[in-house]
Amino acid sequence: MMRYQFTPAAARAVAAAAGWTSGGDYDDLHPPELLLGLLNEAESRAAEMLARGGVALDDVRQRWPMLRPLTSPQNGRAGRFSPAVCDMLANAEARLADFPRPLVLTTEHVLLGLVAAGHELSRWLIERGFDADALADEIYRLYGYQVAAEAVDSEPAGLEQSGGEAGLQGGTAAPEHESTAELKPPLARPKPNHAPAKSTEAIVKRWSDVPLEPAAWRVLDAAANRAREAARVVEDYARFVLNDRHLMSCLKELRHCLAAALGRLPADELLAARDTLADVGTAVSCESEMSRPDLANVATANAKRLQEALRTLEEFGKTVDPALAAELEQLRYRGYTLERAIANTAASLRRLNAARLYVIVDGRANRDGFEHLVKLLVQGGVDVIQLRDKRLLDTELLERARRLRELTRGSSTLFIMNDRADLARLAQADGVHIGQDELTVSEARSIVGAGALVGVSTHTIEQARQAVLDGANYLGVGPVFASRTKAFGNEALVGVELLRAVHAEITLPAFAIGGIHRENLPQVLAAGFDRIAVSAAVTAAADPHQAARELRMLLQKL
Repeated sequence: MMRYQFTPAAARAVAAAAGWTSGGDYDDLHPPELLLGLLNEAESRAAEMLARGGVALDDVRQRWPMLRPLTSPQNGRAGRFSPAVCDMLANAEARLADFPRPLVLTTEHVLLGLVAAGHELSRWLIERGFDADALADEIYRLYGYQVAAEAVDSEPAGLEQSGGEAGLQGGTAAPEHESTAELKPPLARPKPNHAPAKSTEAIVKRWSDVPLEPAAWRVLDAAANRAREAARVVEDYARFVLNDRHLMSCLKELRHCLAAALGRLPADELLAARDTLADVGTAVSCESEMSRPDLANVATANAKRLQEALRTLEEFGKTVDPALAAELEQLRYRGYTLERAIANTAASLRRLNAARLYVIVDGRANRDGFEHLVKLLVQGGVDVIQLRDKRLLDTELLERARRLRELTRGSSTLFIMNDRADLARLAQADGVHIGQDELTVSEARSIVGAGALVGVSTHTIEQARQAVLDGANYLGVGPVFASRTKAFGNEALVGVELLRAVHAEITLPAFAIGGIHRENLPQVLAAGFDRIAVSAAVTAAADPHQAARELRMLLQKL
């Protein structure tokens, strides 16, 4: 009987896999179930690799629709592996032949087995950019080996080649040095279907073989410490100040990827080179380092510190491992994006802090009717008015936009132009709102200017997350309900479920939109949203002024 040893994280992933079934042989665990188990262990390196490769739980369940959660999972299933899973684990062991024995399987080892075995699931992962050879090389690097560029292992028979790189660059945490949990499958492990990797001498060399001046190790050690410290400070800002789960998760992933990259450097060399007492920089400081005017400045200062430390690591790392330097360069670029997203979220919250009621209007039948409606809305306390009209000629639409600007200037009501960034700029609007099939955030901002607001319509949680990283100032989330002013198929309605998801993850100002009125507003509020965008609920009311005031009062009661 074969005995496998797992780190606690891998054991938890296997236990989570036992909570799913794909039908067939219920007693044994099968590959799709094991993949779901890895995704369930969200803090693991394998889950981070899968996430960076674009593999999510819904993708797996869509590919294997027979998968279903067990209402009463039997713990015994976690110790019984199907022949296919045994073959996958055997492949992982074969590719990690140079690791000390007995091999304790981590989550990334299990993922390697899933990619390498030639199973249907393996081919599915390969189609998504995962590569067994590249993944094995990355695991060797993570544990302190340097892979020789000239040594290339052959692909197992029947396994398709892939040029993807997603399976390799998702390392997150330091190796799991934990007590092991033994799981006993009922079947003996099948023999590997391919030869093990080449020997250590042919494939890898230890860092001790890399000649480097002690001063270089000292620089790398200091920069690594600065980068880790700064990353944690920025992450804590997103977590505790912004309360933004999405940005916190992005920063946590960056920090884990940084830890994985730095884990490839030899800890003994770094510690041996460290000499804090003799560091001439500890006694040199400037007054600004001891002062932070506000919490946002704390985040900004540490974001810059992270980028500077990464650049130092990158430049000095080139003398050690060019591949590592390239990886650190990519982390630095990610740091730039996250710095902007954090600063933009904080600034947008300040600018739209009081904005609760957003009303979308068209150009009406004539100019007089348009002016009358806008005046009623401004008097009714509407926070944002968006001009949206697909019927008018550009000249007419621009004329309405300029009149809207005149009527809102000097008031607390913001003016947003729908879609047309060019007209928004000509009319001096406060911003522009774009959809998923229109201009990108950066394209729109290049037209309306850095100080203008850019809103984005989002219909999925993935679109909302991306809009935050793209630099949107606010989100429109919907359509929640059927609308009287814009036709949506029932399949396009997102309901309040998406509102709950966005509220749970994203702090950037977000307006629920689509068929919202007084009667269904409580459902929106219960989902955590206190900002709404409406049209007919106000513009089609007998008294738009009163309708706006009533909705505004309901929103203010929160």
